[in-house]
Amino acid sequence: MDISAPLRLRVDRDALVANWQALDRLSGRAACGAAVKANGYGLGATLVAETLADAGCRDFFVASWAEALALAPLGLSLCVLHGLRQEDMAAAKAGVARPALSTPEQIARWRESGGGACDVMVDTGMNRLGVSVDAVAEGLLDGLEIDTLLSHLACADEDVPMNARQLAAFAGLKGRTTARRMSLANSAGIGLGEDYHFDLTRPGLALYGGVPRPDMAAHLRQVARPEAQILQRRQVPAGETVGYNATWTAPVETQVAIVNLGYADGYRRALSGLGVALLEGESLPVIGRVSMDLTAIDVSARPDLAEGDWLAMDYDLAQASTLSGVSQYELLTGLGQRFGRG
Repeated sequence: MDISAPLRLRVDRDALVANWQALDRLSGRAACGAAVKANGYGLGATLVAETLADAGCRDFFVASWAEALALAPLGLSLCVLHGLRQEDMAAAKAGVARPALSTPEQIARWRESGGGACDVMVDTGMNRLGVSVDAVAEGLLDGLEIDTLLSHLACADEDVPMNARQLAAFAGLKGRTTARRMSLANSAGIGLGEDYHFDLTRPGLALYGGVPRPDMAAHLRQVARPEAQILQRRQVPAGETVGYNATWTAPVETQVAIVNLGYADGYRRALSGLGVALLEGESLPVIGRVSMDLTAIDVSARPDLAEGDWLAMDYDLAQASTLSGVSQYELLTGLGQRFGRG
């Protein structure tokens, strides 16, 4: 039996494409790829990858081999950022993606398997994944068939000296390896300027409508819009409360819609009393506590709304992050699996 979901996630494919095109322009002479890890930042990796490939994107980045295998039918150029465990060898040798080797052990494992095209992650100061700059200078990568030499910026969303230090460390590796390309800039790194772009940029957050740096906001459009169905419309008398812990009290008689959306779906409890639903340009406030599966909306301004109608939730990522204190990344990737997507 096919039962339609009482909540849905609208993915604006035109906005997604427009964001990639804007980031491609901002990347200057560098090619612009796309990070589609974490299920396309919560929006659906296949949907995102197909859309961007049709728009002209040619380089895609995932976290794991499971993510790569899920996208394998699309025939994309994929890089697996989390490298190469022994358990991953069968998938890696099947040729569905390139591993981003990040330890001497992974490099040895790849060589012993017969090698082939790979990427390599270099740590330039983040102290997360990557081989050291010194090890590269000492010849660790000699003889590898490297497509892209990668590093990752730790603080690109801030104007701090560490950005320049990482840039200098990475730029110092030009010509020191057989790498066909070099890639440093993530979404925020694109906004740092041409010096950071190298041959290939790899945006994530900004593709999906997040604003990694305030000076990039004008270039980006909202992509994800949660929508929820009204399960019940009720009249709450003045003085009555709504929701857990009775945090909201009706100042006057209030019309309230209960919608099928909650923190189990990624609509964060931190948006209690702060979020809004949108209908034809009108803002309808969230009232009371957001609970696991339900959220209350003041719909007094819309007597036409009834059980079964749909409301779109305002989900401007930068604004929602400011209101809730939750990062834009978490607001995106936390969107749950109960949404119908499209």
